[in-house]
Amino acid sequence: MAKSAENKSTDDKPAGKKSGRARVLSSRVSYRGPVFSVTTDEVEEPGGVRARRDVIRHSGSIVVLAVDDAAKTASTAEPRVLLERQYRHAAQSMMWELPAGRIDDGETALTAAKRELLEETGYMARQWKRVLHFYVSPGFLDETMTIYLARGLAAGEAQPEPDERIAVKFFTLSEAKSMALHGRIRDAKTISGILWLAEMTRPAR
Repeated sequence: MAKSAENKSTDDKPAGKKSGRARVLSSRVSYRGPVFSVTTDEVEEPGGVRARRDVIRHSGSIVVLAVDDAAKTASTAEPRVLLERQYRHAAQSMMWELPAGRIDDGETALTAAKRELLEETGYMARQWKRVLHFYVSPGFLDETMTIYLARGLAAGEAQPEPDERIAVKFFTLSEAKSMALHGRIRDAKTISGILWLAEMTRPAR
């Protein structure tokens, strides 16, 4: 039985005010598709604001920063970054991106990263390291992305999905960075990965 307002104890304070999270007053699934669903939530947020929030629910994605160090035979040589080019309907354009994909049910993020790299590019890697983890657009989307640095590449045969038409190419890090800074790369996850690598490989001052 619900307590009356007069008898509420301090334990009945909205969860958001105690934990830094919103108190969900109601929630319903507005849309359910093969890749994501949408929930419509009525919430009370930590600041006391009550609002409707439509949230896209997604299982999470991985991104592969595949780096070829084989060309680094001289002190001035750079690592090369593997990028792929494909059409993105939402953006209505062809885009250069790092290999990426959704984490399927039952997969770990690392398993998904290895699978996506092989499927989309045909490459495998001997060394894997998680380097970044972030929300894509937390205003309305709960999807997170994890970027893995992959090194020790070995070429194989790509296994793309039937609806994927992907071209792959290596770029030097300076080329990729210039593309990111001058608008030739417009994909946020790719920009993040390339600028991270550029920062990590910058000579110490």
